[in-house]
Amino acid sequence: MGQLAFIKLFMLVSIPTDKNDNRRHVHVFFRNGRHQRSIAKIWIEKNGEQCVEIAESKLSQKENKMLVEAISKNWKFINEQISRCFNGEKTIVRNIE
Repeated sequence: MGQLAFIKLFMLVSIPTDKNDNRRHVHVFFRNGRHQRSIAKIWIEKNGEQCVEIAESKLSQKENKMLVEAISKNWKFINEQISRCFNGEKTIVRNIE
């Protein structure tokens, strides 16, 4: 699992086995609860183009909106880190807002 970014109390991760999924996405965990289940899955592209949208979530509408906005603003960095994860390279973790 490649850690990508921290957004407030959330951690975005990429899972190398997701490489063959039809759309690139991130999984969201609580920052201090890494070993529990994902609390959200957010698509970051559609047909290779930036398209950030909630795939599934257990979070509030306000939290979902905050995550989508933060991912959209930092899309290039997050997408690059997902590529690093898929290539077996070490990811760079960044605090973003």
